Amino acid sequence: MRAFKTIFTILLTAALAISCSSDDNDNTPKFEKENPLDAYYTATGFSTVTNFINFGDYEFGLVFTPTVKGKIKAITLKLPSTNPSVRVTIWDYTAKTVLRSETLNVETADVQVSKEISELALDKDKKYMITMNSNDWYKKNKADNSNVTYPIVAGNITFNEYRWVSGTAQIFPTNVSANYNAGDLSFDFQQTE
Repeated sequence: MRAFKTIFTILLTAALAISCSSDDNDNTPKFEKENPLDAYYTATGFSTVTNFINFGDYEFGLVFTPTVKGKIKAITLKLPSTNPSVRVTIWDYTAKTVLRSETLNVETADVQVSKEISELALDKDKKYMITMNSNDWYKKNKADNSNVTYPIVAGNITFNEYRWVSGTAQIFPTNVSANYNAGDLSFDFQQTE
């Protein structure tokens, strides 16, 4: 019995030593996920909110640039009304091409939904845009309706402008506005290096 305890102790010690040493050798940096929307609203001062419900269809969203290499892991969305099939598009801004298209189900008004997606790698200093197509949204602006000055830095994401175009088609928005944002559409970003 004593030999068994000795062998067990030796094996357990060896296993713990191997486990600890492999942890010590893992120099991979660990980065927290971040959702830049709250920081964007704080920086812009867009604190006045108006609900628009069944107000006409638009493709609209924010142009952004990661300041580090990373990935989008989830899309987040909140609307003032329910909608079972909100199309969300992530664009290559320069090429004006669709990188990813996802459908989100907003089952409850005024409650944020999050949809995990297969990871979408983003390059440092490259421009992207995230848009949704909806006839419901929150319009957020300053109390005096004045413009904000872009770019807006929100953690590792820099927002370059807000864009929109009317209609239900999945087309690249051509209009730019600086005195409001229609949302709340965002994403979970995680730095990778």
